[in-house]
Amino acid sequence: MAETIIPDRRLPVGSAGHLASGWWGMLTLILTEGALFAYLFFSYFYLASHALGQWPPGGAPKLDISIPGTLILIAGSIVVWWGERGIERGSRRRLILGLSAALILGIVFIAMQLFEWHRQPFTLSTDVYSSLYFTITGTHILHVVVGLLMLAVLLLWSVLGHFDAERHAAASIGVLYWHFVTVVWLAVFFIFYIAPRLV
Repeated sequence: MAETIIPDRRLPVGSAGHLASGWWGMLTLILTEGALFAYLFFSYFYLASHALGQWPPGGAPKLDISIPGTLILIAGSIVVWWGERGIERGSRRRLILGLSAALILGIVFIAMQLFEWHRQPFTLSTDVYSSLYFTITGTHILHVVVGLLMLAVLLLWSVLGHFDAERHAAASIGVLYWHFVTVVWLAVFFIFYIAPRLV
């Protein structure tokens, strides 16, 4: 008669190391989403090059919210990276702290972006620039929301003890997506807030 072996601990979540299939899935997702933003940025520059009047029509957006928002998103990437380095050394507590801090900073970033949307003197349908502004920043906000959902799931798994120094690929993959969200925002920030001031 065959014996049934029951492990004395829960099976780990995900594969070990960078050979996990999730890495390839995330890299493919990032390339796809990166192409989407490249098309959006191309549309912006194409339409800007054909604008007859001032571009942006009302001048560059104010920096009083966008600069702190940018710093907050960068800080989120730094703390989540710090947490990821912690689990690589076996510190689950550091991963939990890093994920929690990044989650809070991401929520603050979205709140700031929504406030900035609310105070803009234009709407989605005012002109071509306003349509591009809301479409591109809105697409980025959606990506931030997806990133926050990932961080929340990773935080839950971390609290439940699913990650250790050997197996934490899922955490590293989620952190990679969060870094992507930050890099995309830096491009959005430069295009909308800095580039018009350089002309």
